[in-house]
Amino acid sequence: MLNAIDKKLLQEIADLHSIPPGAYNLRKNGQAVDRKNTANIEIVSKTDKPGIDIFIKPGTKKESVHIPVILSQGMEDLVYNTFEIGENADVLIVAGCGIHNAGSEKAQHDGVHEFFVRKGAKVKYVEKHYGQGEGTGGRILNPKTIIEVEEDGVVELEMVQIRGVDRTKRDTIVRLHKNAHLIVTERLLTDLEQSAESIITVELLGEGAAAQIVSRSVAKDNSKQVFHLNLLGYAKCRGHIQCDSIIMDNAKVSSIPEISAFHSDAELIHEAAIGRIASEQLLKLMTLGLTEEEAEEAILQGFLR
Repeated sequence: MLNAIDKKLLQEIADLHSIPPGAYNLRKNGQAVDRKNTANIEIVSKTDKPGIDIFIKPGTKKESVHIPVILSQGMEDLVYNTFEIGENADVLIVAGCGIHNAGSEKAQHDGVHEFFVRKGAKVKYVEKHYGQGEGTGGRILNPKTIIEVEEDGVVELEMVQIRGVDRTKRDTIVRLHKNAHLIVTERLLTDLEQSAESIITVELLGEGAAAQIVSRSVAKDNSKQVFHLNLLGYAKCRGHIQCDSIIMDNAKVSSIPEISAFHSDAELIHEAAIGRIASEQLLKLMTLGLTEEEAEEAILQGFLR
């Protein structure tokens, strides 16, 4: 059964206020809690290691899969999830992990997610991380995502971590074949003594492949952030990296966009910017009646939206 804390975590990471429509798999403290399949989407437990296999039939349209994970005690949790998205399917997958740690032991969730996006399929994958609790134990999340996108496939990734995670390392690898497209939106906020590292590597393997990566982050207090964003063009392709960070207090941010072309028709662009909140932005909002703290919060929320 889910208690009030569990429901709060589900709301934060998956926007769920009740049992979701469509297929879902709910995992709590290392154990499966509830699961539902549909006519077009089947979720099966792995037999050789912890995790699930998700099979989405070819041609499936406008369906969703929710696979949230919640931790409400100190423990180390590791799962391996594999997604098989059939040809010409068009689906939404909502994942993410929420941690409530009220104790002194660390609560850690590591997930290895592998996607096979078949020819002409479209996938939006939303992964949100959130932590809370007054305990001294760490709240740690380390996702690794590997995505293979076949010809004419489209993948949209929305990766969000706004509050409460003490340490995270996110490793994302995407391989794009002929005319495959990728859109990545990353939003991250760290404060206190938190640290975050994000590594995104995209291989544009086929002619007509295209990728757009937009990363926005805010680093406050004594937190640390490191971004490694890599595009590798092996054919006639297009890729664009944009990495923008707001730095405050005694925080540290390192942004390392890298582009590598192995074909004369590869078109790759990278942009990176790190800076403070502009004083004129604060003044403009303060003239409208906001305090400096309220103005600062409004700017940060707008930046991370």
